[in-house]
Amino acid sequence: MKNAFTPAQILLPANGDFERWAVIACDQFSSEKDYWDRVGERVGKNPSTLHMIVPEAYLEGISMEEASKSRNDTMARYLNEDVLVAIDEAFVYVEREITGGGIRRGIVGKIDLEAYDYLPGTETPARASEKTVVDRLPPRIQVRRGAALEMPHVLVLIDDEKRRVVESLTEEKESLEKIYDFDLMEEGGHIAGYAVKGTRAQKLVKEIDALAERNVQFVIGDGNHSLAAAKDTWRQLKKDLTPEEQENHPARFALVEVCNVYDEGIVFEPIHRIVFRCDPHHVLSLLQEKAYDPNGRELKYLAGGKEGVVRVRNESLGALIASVQRVLDELESEGCVVDYIHDDKALEKLAETENSFALFLPKMKKQDLFCTVESSGIFPKKSFSIGHARDKRYYLECRKIK
Repeated sequence: MKNAFTPAQILLPANGDFERWAVIACDQFSSEKDYWDRVGERVGKNPSTLHMIVPEAYLEGISMEEASKSRNDTMARYLNEDVLVAIDEAFVYVEREITGGGIRRGIVGKIDLEAYDYLPGTETPARASEKTVVDRLPPRIQVRRGAALEMPHVLVLIDDEKRRVVESLTEEKESLEKIYDFDLMEEGGHIAGYAVKGTRAQKLVKEIDALAERNVQFVIGDGNHSLAAAKDTWRQLKKDLTPEEQENHPARFALVEVCNVYDEGIVFEPIHRIVFRCDPHHVLSLLQEKAYDPNGRELKYLAGGKEGVVRVRNESLGALIASVQRVLDELESEGCVVDYIHDDKALEKLAETENSFALFLPKMKKQDLFCTVESSGIFPKKSFSIGHARDKRYYLECRKIK
């Protein structure tokens, strides 16, 4: 499909207070309420994307219906009170400092959801990188269906080894309009954005289309479930629309950031596992019974203040993660709680929790991503992450979806 990724009307805070406005993706630091408590204190009652999301750290014990209504009311108020200012039909070229130094470069625009599907065996140009847990979609769909705005934390990857697309903007950025330039809160690094409009934006569309020589043009690197929720929301909505109404309906598209998988700032990090409310000896026993291979890969674990290793089958990274995940799914069915952690230090801290078992997973080689998705399909859920937890995309740009 041609023109699957195009410019969008971008909305940004009119008061220019970007540091309070931008907060990290809602699925980060999901077991660390103290992180989100600090963010809440920093933001206060000032306009912020924090007031338009529900951090997953707070999901337990709240009414999603009430939380969604509160967020939707905030979106409507921001629009009615001119809290946001529009940049018409533009891409945003983004440079983001990442943990440990270096820059991740990307382009924010809208992707056509008709060109994307998360289902296994799909042949659409844009595909998921990992298994979508369908049970996780309904609350996300509920939030999106009632929302007037969307904010992207989805990172979409292109396979541009010759560096013809994103990197061309790096060379031209001095001629582009800078629309933000600030430090992200909570050690998120520095970020700068430049508007790409007019003929340069149209040239960019053609440059991206030129990458369509392979069957997979886009792979969803981060935010798979958020984009899947957008897809299912559109699937439901378009049933009541005429073909003409479907053509340019705002909900047909989703705002994302596109990055080159070969960018030095794209660093694949493992997503570790931790099991709470468990007997650590039972967890280790199950791993040794159902995932063990004497010639397999050694995975480090922490349990009860002790460190050890367990060897797991390793025909491929996907197979290794799948064998571990089957054990974790069984533990969840027994009443244990499993969480997915993006940072080594965060995992080590959580491993101090009584009755927990922390398991460190290995990194994926980035050059394997497109080949795997094209030839073998999707990875198991939560197989990898782009960067450390603080490198995740912060909510920043907005777009109307109603």
